[in-house]
Amino acid sequence: MSTAKDQIKQILEEQPDDSSYDEILKELAFNRMIDRGLADVDSGNTITNEEMGRRIRSWQE
Repeated sequence: MSTAKDQIKQILEEQPDDSSYDEILKELAFNRMIDRGLADVDSGNTITNEEMGRRIRSWQE
């Protein structure tokens, strides 16, 4: 498993040379969200689509 620093380096290297600071930050945040989501899946910390639908409907009431 690579370190966080290695992952950041890889993401930076994959960005176009003319990327803005904000674009790079968005890409780093996006990758972090993916990593966190995959970790949730691995740990079983998920809910069904049906449960998510129920939760969303309850917010709309």
